[in-house]
Amino acid sequence: MTSTSHPPHRHSHGHAHSHSHSHGPATPVSAHLRKVIAALLVPFAAAVVAGLIILWPGGVPPHPHTGLGLDQQTESGRVVKIEELDCPKSGAQPPPSQQQQGAPQPTKGKCEKAEIEVTSGKDKGHTFTEMVQPDASRRYDVGQEVVLAYAPKAPEALRYSVTDVNRTLPMAILAGIFALSVVVVGRLRGVFALVALVISFGVLTMFILPAILQGSDPLLVAVVGGSAIMLIALYMCHGLNARTSVAVLGTLTSLLVIGLLGSFFIDWAHLTGNTDDQTGLVHGLYPEIEIRGLLLAGIIIGSLGVLDDVTVTQTSAVWELKEADPTANWRKLYGSAMRIGRDHIASVVNTLVLAYAGASLPLLLLFSIADSGVSTVATSEIVAAEIVRTLVGSIGLVASVPVTTVLAALVVSADRQTATTGRGRARGGRRRRAK
Repeated sequence: MTSTSHPPHRHSHGHAHSHSHSHGPATPVSAHLRKVIAALLVPFAAAVVAGLIILWPGGVPPHPHTGLGLDQQTESGRVVKIEELDCPKSGAQPPPSQQQQGAPQPTKGKCEKAEIEVTSGKDKGHTFTEMVQPDASRRYDVGQEVVLAYAPKAPEALRYSVTDVNRTLPMAILAGIFALSVVVVGRLRGVFALVALVISFGVLTMFILPAILQGSDPLLVAVVGGSAIMLIALYMCHGLNARTSVAVLGTLTSLLVIGLLGSFFIDWAHLTGNTDDQTGLVHGLYPEIEIRGLLLAGIIIGSLGVLDDVTVTQTSAVWELKEADPTANWRKLYGSAMRIGRDHIASVVNTLVLAYAGASLPLLLLFSIADSGVSTVATSEIVAAEIVRTLVGSIGLVASVPVTTVLAALVVSADRQTATTGRGRARGGRRRRAK
């Protein structure tokens, strides 16, 4: 009678086991390994929380607007009327780049006279006109929403000018399509990914950027903020388990490599980080900001997203390989997972290089127009900074694959051996009792 009671028990165990696989691979359960991982990550997480508290900026420091570049007061406006007329009759002048020596010649062709209404601020309802040249890259339509630059100290007729168009609606629709696609395909995990994305953006805008503007060391701020983003995003999207913890350890190791290499080569190449007008404007407004540290902080934050992808993929690959072959030792798991990792490296590194090249395409075109040699282009600071950023990030990315893979292989092998031994002993005990 006792022996007949065991098959239902074994069936119940098998059903529970298969049900857990419908949600993903089983998680290691070794108490010893959980303690080891916790001993490494809990102090690190506590240090990150302490860093957030100590460095918390409390907002962006105020400053008087210079009216230069992006540092200008803005209001909303709307195009209410457009009139087409001959440029010579309107008195419109060609752009400075097209003016020859001597008196400027009137522009030929059809110009557009746009009447703009201010729709926000103390001058709401006020209108002004703006001339649009025939060769202007931006054209207006009646009813179009625009962004206005406001210069309160300028003469009344020159206080407002159109600086950009309002893109709120198309950007919001695109963001909605993105969110919907993530949720439809990713389901609950997609929802968690979107929440993690919002939190990451909050850490960036409420901690990292204001803390740097407050004068804190950009590298320290990037490490603390980037670590907080990594912990929140990985654990929220992939669960609080050993598999995610291994990915976190692999990411941390790679970020350490990126930080050391970036610091070394930024110093050795004498990169200042002050390579464009926006960086110069930020440094002019906040002279206490260490621009070279800002360059290194950008390298770390920019590499973080790709590292998360690689480390999670490698860890998941090791777990899946162990599920497929429970008898595999850590060396076999490492070799199999590394073959996957090499394919991942080849594609992701190429993606990084092309992404940076695409972002710098106008700059590369300027160098081509100037007929500069390859060595001249590559060693100029503005390009060399992007090369250092790309190569240092790629080296950290490459290093993350073997590091994460060997950690995952060691953890899953040791853990599953313990768990399997425990189940075997339990089954043996039941059989003995049955006999």
